[in-house]
Amino acid sequence: MSIEVHHVTKFYGNQKALDDVTFTVNKGEIFGFLGPNGAGKTTMMKIIMGVIPPTLGAVKVNGLDILTHEIEIKRQIGYLPENNPLYYEMYVREYLLFVASIYKLKNKKQRIDEIIEQTGLTIEQHKTIGSLSKGYKQRVGIAQALIHNPSVLILDEPTSGLDPNQIIEIRNLIAQIGKNKTVLLSTHIMQEVEAICNRVIIINKGKIVADSQKEALREELTDKSKQIIYVEFDKGISIEDLQNIKGVRKVKSIRKMQYLIEAHADDDIRPLLFQLAVKKQVTVLSMQKKEKSLEEVFHELTQNI
Repeated sequence: MSIEVHHVTKFYGNQKALDDVTFTVNKGEIFGFLGPNGAGKTTMMKIIMGVIPPTLGAVKVNGLDILTHEIEIKRQIGYLPENNPLYYEMYVREYLLFVASIYKLKNKKQRIDEIIEQTGLTIEQHKTIGSLSKGYKQRVGIAQALIHNPSVLILDEPTSGLDPNQIIEIRNLIAQIGKNKTVLLSTHIMQEVEAICNRVIIINKGKIVADSQKEALREELTDKSKQIIYVEFDKGISIEDLQNIKGVRKVKSIRKMQYLIEAHADDDIRPLLFQLAVKKQVTVLSMQKKEKSLEEVFHELTQNI
């Protein structure tokens, strides 16, 4: 196991930030660590990195206890904080040399060349960090987290504030890195988790409320007694006609000529929808079963708990 968290509880004074948290992460996993503000994500990440100790419980990284192997664990973890603190007056190569020197790396120049190429910083390497776009600043932040070749990478909101193109670039970079490393990705962006994570841990009010593969999590929380069908016609059709189809529970118009139809799970209403379209002389432009999104799952698990 790359990360082992066993019954961790953390108090700040009388406030309980984490409540008996237990989970493990296998080598090579990219997992999304999700939760609303104040749920305990940052506290848990700080404990894993050995920045603060747990009040109760134990944490191991690559088999090493965080309380007895603090320095060694810091060598094995790379970290990109949400605010990505950088020295804006330094040049990219100069900054990476500074970080490499902190880790006392051998062959610093070779390692810097490798990490610049890996993170796509080649054309920007001779510029000051302050002159870079936010997307390239994030790449510099990821480069410093990777410079010492850690086996575990912790990324806190890595695409926050980026434009859509930059988000895609950083996601692709993280996915590539995750092929050889364990990646803990803390984010509020559900599309990010959908795109690059294969496992999801959701924390709420200091407790783990979900820990599963993405697909399994959606499946577990899907109401097996119903199905949701999205359908779009080329012309208007009355909600009453749709509601009269056998098996339909309710119909919601979401846009002009677009509907969400809830039906009993045992009734395949799609042939009946086509029959209705023929009868009303309209064309079905699109029809599909709607799966529950990770955003909907997150909402269910973090509300009213």
